Amino acid sequence: MTKQDKKMIWIAAALIIIAALIKVLSFVKGYSFSPMIGLAVFSGAVMKDKKFAFVLPLFSMFLGDLFFEVFNITAGFYGWVQLVGYSILTIITIFGFNLKKFSPLNIAAFSISSSLIFFILSNSSVWIFSNGYYAKNFSGFIDCLVAGIPFLKNGLVTDLVFSAILFGGYSLARQRSTDQKTITG
Repeated sequence: MTKQDKKMIWIAAALIIIAALIKVLSFVKGYSFSPMIGLAVFSGAVMKDKKFAFVLPLFSMFLGDLFFEVFNITAGFYGWVQLVGYSILTIITIFGFNLKKFSPLNIAAFSISSSLIFFILSNSSVWIFSNGYYAKNFSGFIDCLVAGIPFLKNGLVTDLVFSAILFGGYSLARQRSTDQKTITG
């Protein structure tokens, strides 16, 4: 294993742990400020090994859910809707594969699109799997979507912030690496 490979493993591990901790700590503080969607877009776009791209968001989500469960903060593992959430992160990671040019506009567009994908699919799963919360007709589906709008507003901001942090940090690290090679090379 090369020095670069070891460095990437440490960075990935740090991202997984930090994202899980942010998810848990923001929940404890009464916020819903989860980096998972931003991490899914980022890993899909940046990771060369596409199998590894799924590890970052999925393992981070699992670790956060495990913290919830182990520390009795809230239900960490709660059924079908949660499995749908993991599946949606997989879809968003695949969506991130299509982000080739890392401009602020492209990153924002992918982040917003991912927020909307998550909103529609997660609320659809709540509508499908909820027992009696929403009528199983079009009106019930619309009621479920409307009930999720406050989460969408927060999700859009959160996903944009974490996408900016992740892609901005990545860009700065690449620039620094390029500058180091220019100086030493």
